[in-house]
Amino acid sequence: MPEIGRIVKVLRGKDEGDFAIIIGIVDDRFVLIADGDKRRFDQPKKKNAMHLLMQPVVSHEVTDSMRETGRVTNAKLRFAIQKYVQGKGE
Repeated sequence: MPEIGRIVKVLRGKDEGDFAIIIGIVDDRFVLIADGDKRRFDQPKKKNAMHLLMQPVVSHEVTDSMRETGRVTNAKLRFAIQKYVQGKGE
């Protein structure tokens, strides 16, 4: 189930194979994703949730920042993705 702060792998589109983080939920079908690099927080990508592979990790730094201020820095998004990818060994 999509939730803010969850790390996802893009399965379709030109970003296929990249990791991103859910920063918003539009409705039960679409979410907003950003990676802090190509897709910044202020210009997130609207993506069909069925085109995303939900990873078993939720970034608590991103979740807490979104809850407290309603936004998150691009550096924090990049750091969370980098930490996950290095821990996974890809």
